[in-house]
Amino acid sequence: MKKILVLHTGGTISMTETASGKVVVSAQNPLLDTALTTEDELELVVEDFANLPSPHVTPKDMLALKERCQRAFRDEFVKGIVITHGTDTLEETAFFLDTTLREKYPIVLTGAMRSNNEIGSDGIYNYLTAIRVASDESSRYKGVLVVMNDEIHTAKYVTKTHTTNVATFKTPTRGPLGLVTKSKIIYFQASADDIVLDITTIDGNIPIIKAYAGMTDVLFNLLDVALLDGLVIEALGAGNLPPLAAKGLERILAADIPVILVSRCFNGITEAIYHYQGGGGQLKEMGVIFCKGINAQKARLKLLIALNAGIDGRQLREYIKW
Repeated sequence: MKKILVLHTGGTISMTETASGKVVVSAQNPLLDTALTTEDELELVVEDFANLPSPHVTPKDMLALKERCQRAFRDEFVKGIVITHGTDTLEETAFFLDTTLREKYPIVLTGAMRSNNEIGSDGIYNYLTAIRVASDESSRYKGVLVVMNDEIHTAKYVTKTHTTNVATFKTPTRGPLGLVTKSKIIYFQASADDIVLDITTIDGNIPIIKAYAGMTDVLFNLLDVALLDGLVIEALGAGNLPPLAAKGLERILAADIPVILVSRCFNGITEAIYHYQGGGGQLKEMGVIFCKGINAQKARLKLLIALNAGIDGRQLREYIKW
């Protein structure tokens, strides 16, 4: 008998639409009353871990979830874990778990874009599909996965791309890791083998600032350097800033605060190509760290995790790059 632990954390997948069309948090998770048809050799152990709309989820909640997963694999003979989660921050929780623990057995996150009683609700189907993926032998050693709408995505690169569409989760540039068919779980890409940092704390203040045309140093000057542990910038194009915005970074970099740069573009990676004032070449020379391939919200978590692991200096620059 293969034991699969299910951790419900809240989100649309566990919510209900009222008669007036409002989607609200349910007093009781409707998934707990759902009768699922699974393989005979599966034992589902279901736990109401939390009941949070995903905008309420914090890094401390993610750390608690990580510790619960570790305990399950270590002490409870679990062979896979399914986590149901709200979609707004699902990719961040998935990335956090993937960056802080690595198990041979699968951890799969899923959610829904339509609440349990809406027409065309996708929650139960995604839930069942996630169980199938978590219990499949081919899902081992793949890291943390996100399963939605018959697609399997790696936690590192997946992102929410549409506000309401059931096909919202995509992996720009690389595409999905695999697919779920009626009868099979199919993988056609290898997952990234990244460094894992097993942290016990998740403290720090790291804001995200998005660049825009005509941006000046005003936002950067509002930041209290004494309260800042790091900064993530969603830059233009391949990694550029308006000249006055670049000037605003000087005070922060002089205080030896790590500044991470990603692109606000949907696809591609950051590169220090341009050497005009505010261009990526100049920013790199100033000490800005270019982070390739992940978005701002994940870069923020990666830096937060690294700082809590005690990584700094050159080692931090090398860790953040990819």
